[in-house]
Amino acid sequence: QVQLVESGGGLVQPGGSLRLSCVASGNIFRANYMAWYREAPGKQRELVAGISSGGNTNYLDSVKGRFTISKDNAKNTVYLQMNSLKPEDTAVYYCNALYDSTYYRGQGTQVTVSS
Repeated sequence: QVQLVESGGGLVQPGGSLRLSCVASGNIFRANYMAWYREAPGKQRELVAGISSGGNTNYLDSVKGRFTISKDNAKNTVYLQMNSLKPEDTAVYYCNALYDSTYYRGQGTQVTVSS
């Protein structure tokens, strides 16, 4: 069983930045894939960014060039640096991890972009 705990969400003005963190109870170097998803009211869940065990990354088209996913194996932490935030980025952001064939998900952190 792996527990994921997200932090770093909050209220930010358009154009601002936030960095989300996801701390895993298990060694993330064992994870096949780790990702950030988001859910907004009335919208479908979106895969925002992912990073493989080898460090390959993928991004939602609408966040390319603004968001960066990274990981620190020594700290068992995955980050999502979010710059140039827009109101449409408002959502609950969830950290997900795939270990072998099992997915784990954190409790989420709210990101609100508003003036």
